[in-house]
Amino acid sequence: MTILVFALVALAVCALLVLVHRWLWIRLVRDTTAPGARTRRIGTALTIALPLLSVAALTTGRAGAPFWLQQTVAWPGYLWLAVLLYLTLTMLVAEPIRALLLRRLAHRVPSGAVAGPPAPQTVPRSAAPAPAPAPLAAATDEPGPEPAVVGLELTRRRFVARAVGGAAAAVAVGTVATGTYGVLRGPSVRRVQVPLAKLPRAAHGFRIAVVSDVHLGPVLGRAHTQRIVDTVNRTQPDLIAIVGDLVDGSVPDLGPAAEPLRRLSARHGSYFVTGNHEYFSGAQQWIDHVRELGLTPLENARRALPHFDLAGVNDIQGETEGKGPDFQAALGDRDRSRAAVLLAHQPVVIHDAVRHGVDLQLSGHTHGGQLWPGNYLAELANPTVAGLERYGDTQLYVSRGAGAWGPPVRVGAPSDITVVELASFQA
Repeated sequence: MTILVFALVALAVCALLVLVHRWLWIRLVRDTTAPGARTRRIGTALTIALPLLSVAALTTGRAGAPFWLQQTVAWPGYLWLAVLLYLTLTMLVAEPIRALLLRRLAHRVPSGAVAGPPAPQTVPRSAAPAPAPAPLAAATDEPGPEPAVVGLELTRRRFVARAVGGAAAAVAVGTVATGTYGVLRGPSVRRVQVPLAKLPRAAHGFRIAVVSDVHLGPVLGRAHTQRIVDTVNRTQPDLIAIVGDLVDGSVPDLGPAAEPLRRLSARHGSYFVTGNHEYFSGAQQWIDHVRELGLTPLENARRALPHFDLAGVNDIQGETEGKGPDFQAALGDRDRSRAAVLLAHQPVVIHDAVRHGVDLQLSGHTHGGQLWPGNYLAELANPTVAGLERYGDTQLYVSRGAGAWGPPVRVGAPSDITVVELASFQA
């Protein structure tokens, strides 16, 4: 039954994508070019090739294709998905504008055109009829001659289509270019102070650098990791917490990209918990590898730090392998008079954290929506999309993430590394 539902949803999505591409081809290619023109042939070819590249970008990794092939199709395929989103949105906005312009043009009488039939003229019988002028070669690239009024109307319609389509394409491409630059530039640093009632005065000002959703893969590689490591180290944190979705691929493919993590520096160490994407890639190999890089994996485990407990749980996706979150193992036997900070990739486990007396949960997963208006969809599946919120006696902080999944683009949800500064009520 589950497979059938998945197949039906996949078919519906594919049908929708075909219809959207067909509509965009009509508006941006057919309406703006002449039949047989080279620009129409190129536009038609791109309308077919780009969605195929997007499908390849989404499937080659799961299919086990060579990493060089994943890298080849990832950039154009993923970027087209982002352009497609904003091109569709801008064209939807532009559609009523286009219709209004065409309606206004339809009521105009073309300059030099005669509204009614020509008045009869008297020709002397003795006058011989003048020979008909030879037809002029067509000035446009349209096949065959056409009446002046019809030609002018076609020219005006094409001008409107080009103006509206060009403006929409410029907005979409500009939006994606800006969002791509934001990702490749690297995450900014956000600072948040979180007061904890049980935190002793001695721990006041303790700084935790929260890094989530790096998503190393065929697009974001070693240079991106190095930017993140440099940014984290500049904040001089007391502790570093990587809360899942570090990678999208295997250790043999992405081990070199993750190598700069070895240079992370914090007084109380660097810790790691799995995200859902680790289980798509092979979680155990990455747990072992990050340990080799000097990070401490917290697999449903807890560490007693000098002034509070630090715990971590596996991601929910681990349930598919029988290694899901176990709050009892991580928190069940602890001293509840001490403050507890929990690392958990997905915000949805906040209710388990509340039941186990956690003071602060640090999460990621949502990307803050990554591509507007994706934040509205993220709100449907997550209790908190980004920022700090309180649930009973437990506070939840959700990072927007340091990377990007799929398209290396962020719009309305800039990437960040958050320095959470713990504050004591006794200070």
